[in-house]
Amino acid sequence: MRALFLALALGCWADGAQAQSMRPFGTFRQLHGETRLSARVEYAAGALHLAPGRPTDLYRMNVSYDEDRFVPVSGFDAARAEVVLGVRPAGEGGLRVVSRQQLRQVASVAFSPRVDLTLDVALGAVDADLELGGLRLSSLSLETGASRAVVRFSQPNRTRCRTAEFSAGAADLSVLGLGNARCDRIAFEGGVGKVTLDFGGVWSSSSRVGVRMAVGELTLRIPRRVGVSITLDRFLATFDPAGLVRRGGGFASANYDRAERHLDIEVATAVGGVRVEWSE
Repeated sequence: MRALFLALALGCWADGAQAQSMRPFGTFRQLHGETRLSARVEYAAGALHLAPGRPTDLYRMNVSYDEDRFVPVSGFDAARAEVVLGVRPAGEGGLRVVSRQQLRQVASVAFSPRVDLTLDVALGAVDADLELGGLRLSSLSLETGASRAVVRFSQPNRTRCRTAEFSAGAADLSVLGLGNARCDRIAFEGGVGKVTLDFGGVWSSSSRVGVRMAVGELTLRIPRRVGVSITLDRFLATFDPAGLVRRGGGFASANYDRAERHLDIEVATAVGGVRVEWSE
């Protein structure tokens, strides 16, 4: 009886997997004198790549999606200079489970590097690669679920960034090149996961960082030329202050007072570990 039940279950799964049909969808808008854009990207499941695009395209999205479970989203409000892009679940279908050999949902999204961009990204079960370097990013909000996301600032931001806010559930998140982000304030709030905040890049001003993490591993990668201070509120979390000295109620780098740029970090965590890595 168990063998029969297993055979029926596997047969139903195979039939469902084979029935999967992937459909392409593309949308774009040319630049028509816009100087700013407020963009929201909603991506429920699959792989996502986001990067600067053609200067003459205000935005562009291409996606291959599972039409049985998801629907593409594309809506532009010219009066408000707002756009919503991405893929949402269709009804209550949820995420399809497929084999490695089958097609999977993939999307690429690009924005013009000529406009001041306010970017809001919401991710579900997603493998995301976001290259934000070279954009004119005025603010960023990134919310991830059970995902793996890498955010890069490979080039300096072309404008001043007010805030960059990151929120993660059970996620693996790496944010690289935050020195290029040119953000006055950076905030991260996480539940369970592994997080790396890399502050490499060209530092043109000082920045304040707030991190709140329940359970997980936090790595702070800091360039030696920046003066850094760390204030830590921890319960069962470990912390190795290598390269830092006691300063008031926290820790600081030996060069803090004479450094031209400062990075002030406040960390609150319960269970896990906080590690500091130094870079040139």
